[in-house]
Amino acid sequence: MSTQQRRERERAQRHDLIVKTARKLAESEGWDAVTTRRLADEIEYSQPVLYSHFAGKDAIVAAVALEGFTELAVRLRAATRTGEPRAALEGLARAYMAFAEENPALYDAMFTMAVDLPFGQDDTPEPLRDGFQALLSGVAQFADGRDPAILTEVAWSALHGLIVLSRGGRLPASGREARLTLLLDQLSVTRC
Repeated sequence: MSTQQRRERERAQRHDLIVKTARKLAESEGWDAVTTRRLADEIEYSQPVLYSHFAGKDAIVAAVALEGFTELAVRLRAATRTGEPRAALEGLARAYMAFAEENPALYDAMFTMAVDLPFGQDDTPEPLRDGFQALLSGVAQFADGRDPAILTEVAWSALHGLIVLSRGGRLPASGREARLTLLLDQLSVTRC
């Protein structure tokens, strides 16, 4: 292995270490605890080394978000492998909600924090496209003459709203299943 290859490998390993450490710290203490100084201390590298990988905290959050979209897509695809369309849609919704509940800081990085990631544009990164495709594959079968992408955006928005309102204590936990059932009923309705 050449010196250049070794350096590139070590750089990639440091990059991954920064992302993993930021994510771990955010999940345990919240995103406010994730500072470049704190990360540098945690990974035992200087701040200039950290800045050689990322322009700042926002870029680190974006890298964590990209990692999250990759993980979310895998989970959504696994949840929709059933043959029955309504069961696949329910599996998709439950997998999405479970992902958000199990990874609150990661979910925030992906969907609620200001990050410089273009959604729904020509230059949208592949992990974001893949995450949307995983949603689309479970919802599109219910389009029934409606635009599948728009229907998926509405389903995504509804799931996101339920998650954020529930996490914020604005929706009582007792109605969770009823709300999910109602949403699934509305998404899977066929037009006459």
